[in-house]
Amino acid sequence: MVGEKKLIGTISHFYPKINVAVIDLSDALKVGDKILIERHEDAFEQVVSSMEIEHKKVQIAKKGQSIGLQVMGKTKEGAKVYKVL
Repeated sequence: MVGEKKLIGTISHFYPKINVAVIDLSDALKVGDKILIERHEDAFEQVVSSMEIEHKKVQIAKKGQSIGLQVMGKTKEGAKVYKVL
């Protein structure tokens, strides 16, 4: 399904009504990156089209920051987020 992948964060909260995930980053992420969200056998890929920190749109997020991201599928807290290389 996926080529190489690098762990960049974990989902700390998910808002199912608006399909927004809060991701605690352990590495940098930028708009345009392709990510894989994976929890047990549930997984989906998407391209980061926009992300927010404290309700402000950002192009780049750094290690240690938490971002809000609209996601294409359902997920849950604890899901791992990978950058697809």
